[in-house]
Amino acid sequence: MPIEFTHVPGKSANGSFFYDFAETATKLSLIEDVGFQQIVVDDPAGLLTNMDIAAQALKRTALLEVVLTHWAGVVEPTVAARQLAALAARSGGRLSLRMLSEPLSDEDAEARPVGHTVVWQRIDEYLVLLKRLWSNDRPFDHEGAFYSVKGGYVPRKGPHGADVTIRLGGQSGTALRVAGRHADVFELSAGSPDEVGQLIERVRAAAAEHGRVGKLRFALPVRIRSQKDEGIAEHKAVAVSGSPAEIALSLLPYAALGIHEFMVGGIDRSREIATTGRETVTLVANSLARLENSVTQPGAFVPRLPSQSRAPA
Repeated sequence: MPIEFTHVPGKSANGSFFYDFAETATKLSLIEDVGFQQIVVDDPAGLLTNMDIAAQALKRTALLEVVLTHWAGVVEPTVAARQLAALAARSGGRLSLRMLSEPLSDEDAEARPVGHTVVWQRIDEYLVLLKRLWSNDRPFDHEGAFYSVKGGYVPRKGPHGADVTIRLGGQSGTALRVAGRHADVFELSAGSPDEVGQLIERVRAAAAEHGRVGKLRFALPVRIRSQKDEGIAEHKAVAVSGSPAEIALSLLPYAALGIHEFMVGGIDRSREIATTGRETVTLVANSLARLENSVTQPGAFVPRLPSQSRAPA
């Protein structure tokens, strides 16, 4: 399966990537044209703004999948399920839901101790409800640790429910248990190829408990650093730099682990987006195609990227 590339817009004090949507629409067309398959919507303004941006992005593109960042507890699951089902219906299967873990609100904290396990328990119950609301054919009641639903039902959904891909991440045992139960895509954490490979095995083991190993795909966040970023610490994404060939070469060991997607940040200018898509994305795709060809045809000549291309440590 070819590796996909996702554009992750940056956040800055100068304003959101989506602030001027006329300019954003031009960049969305470019992102789609140069080889990216997805774009992450994670605006500083929060969930409701994310939903509006996602709707606009879906309307302005033909093939680009929109990865909508979402949090449990901001809106009731019955409300979120209706809004997301409507977006999914209009998207033609191009909507993903990226669930992030956030601390419980102060109001929740007064009712129960706040901790990592509690946060993930709420995400688990929230996703159970969303999936049930997207698939049920008659109203139902639910009484759980975090949510109470009476007559829960989402009208006007597709014949097979809402077609929404669920994305989760995390490293703790609690997070992996929830991801193993619900995730279609698991967003990995930064690390060396060995460390990332170990996390992949842990996630697969968690998914195996629910018979979902074959349904799980892996995404790795990557940040392309310019020279001015060299001194900036990066904790959430694998940081790479150099020429397009050097960047492509540094990504190949991760691709060999069975990763299905690279989530690329650090490239918000049109020129950076175009160079990454037309050169780095193409080089990675071609290199993997040659490797696959060499496996199916033993003895085939496999061209290499330039031997001097090494990403700085």
